[in-house]
Amino acid sequence: MTRQYDQVSGARIANAGAPRRVRPPMGHATLDLVDQARSCLAEAATASTVNDRFAAAHLGALRAAAAVLAARAHPAARRTRNGSGRRRGHGPRNVWELLPAVAPELTEWAAFFAAKAGQRAAALAGLPAAVSPREADDLMRETETFLGVVCVLLGLPYREPVDTAAPGYLLPPSA
Repeated sequence: MTRQYDQVSGARIANAGAPRRVRPPMGHATLDLVDQARSCLAEAATASTVNDRFAAAHLGALRAAAAVLAARAHPAARRTRNGSGRRRGHGPRNVWELLPAVAPELTEWAAFFAAKAGQRAAALAGLPAAVSPREADDLMRETETFLGVVCVLLGLPYREPVDTAAPGYLLPPSA
């Protein structure tokens, strides 16, 4: 794994006789989130239902977006008047709302995946008509593309996308 970090960051050993410890170009949380996003895509590719496929693909996109936030976001200065450590008048914000602030080039992606959040909730609830096989396949492909964009943005090596040709999802059922 250190070899991969060397390739990504261009780090070299300072002295041939005394190897130094090479720091990854970003925190381990960022790298873990990218790996988790890839795992979600692999899970989506082997899901037994379209709802599971859709939900896993959307979760993969969430993890990829969280990796960008982990790599680029800076902690906000705590400015409070009530001493509680919380900002007044602001509720929690989701990943899709935060992403454009730290990566404006991903604004359209954030809007796209935010629009799919309701369908993901319906799919997780097990509603039978929550998503169609086509929608699940499309979201899987979009998530793979998004993950590739995130990897390029973070300076990570690009990996080929997961094969999305899952049996029974691309062809309509035979009559």
